[in-house]
Amino acid sequence: MTHTTHRFTIGPNPPARLDKALARDVPEALALSRTRLAQLLGAGAVRVDGALAQDAKARVAEGAEVEITLAEAAEVDTRPEAIPLEILHEDADLLVVMKPAGMVVHPAPGSPSGTLVNALLHHFGGDLSGIGGEKRPGIVHRIDKDTSGLLVVAKSDRAHHALSEQFAAHSVERRYLALVHGVPHTGDPRLKGVRGVSFEPGAVMKITTGLARHRSDRQKQAVYFDGQGRHAVTRARMLESFGNPAALALMECRLETGRTHQIRVHMAHAGFGLVGDPVYGGRRRLSPKAVTPEALAAIEGFSRQALHAASLGFAHPADGAWMSFEAPLPEDMAALLGVLGGGR
Repeated sequence: MTHTTHRFTIGPNPPARLDKALARDVPEALALSRTRLAQLLGAGAVRVDGALAQDAKARVAEGAEVEITLAEAAEVDTRPEAIPLEILHEDADLLVVMKPAGMVVHPAPGSPSGTLVNALLHHFGGDLSGIGGEKRPGIVHRIDKDTSGLLVVAKSDRAHHALSEQFAAHSVERRYLALVHGVPHTGDPRLKGVRGVSFEPGAVMKITTGLARHRSDRQKQAVYFDGQGRHAVTRARMLESFGNPAALALMECRLETGRTHQIRVHMAHAGFGLVGDPVYGGRRRLSPKAVTPEALAAIEGFSRQALHAASLGFAHPADGAWMSFEAPLPEDMAALLGVLGGGR
């Protein structure tokens, strides 16, 4: 693999920590975020005044000569495929795409083709970012295969780093729509006994837990507490209820963090598994008296988790201007709500 060494000098009044000083003074053209610089320090790719530098907290003096060695981006093995894309916005740095349910974002052993990345490789025609030493479309976040909705994709290294940092700082706004079993109420005594569940003003249900792989089923995520797992926060507000008596709810879910399967796991933990979710939805069955026979058949025949990434907001990497996008419900969820009598 070919490597290139880049040299620059630490400017006046450097920050107290080496990683912060590097982030301030590294040439903008390299598009190296503080997170990426910390990785390079740990990998032994940084020298200061000729000496190996690996301590991010070390001090560095004005005028110090820095060398950073970067591997040139390698081509990926994934092949471009002429798969249609529904693009809501595209510019020199990024694009926003509507991912349909059933499409995997990134190739994996069970899904080597037909993915969003295959489609992006064809669309970009070789104009790819080289984050992490690999030329690829800039996937900075993902949604599950059977979840529909909005994704932002980086086209440049600068955009990739800037968007990744926004996701890490939880400053990206993400709103999902989910159809769930059950109807949350602030006065529900059962919810008062569910650990990690609380209510905020406006009848917003807040779910705060750790999330990590299930101990026995490695394909699933599970809720943990007492410092175990990655910190995860979901806020959910009921928009509409269905059934007589109410048996289903359309929820607006907002992510503070973005962990694997977060909404699906959190809603199931609170007792409101998603309709159609084969992994976390449980085996709940509606009473035939709660909805019409047509609605009952539609619910039982819904073949995926009823979850849609409906809106996305972030600061543009180039000028910081706020951008926001909305995606209407896909046909299957819209039809399901229509049968239930929903007005969305």
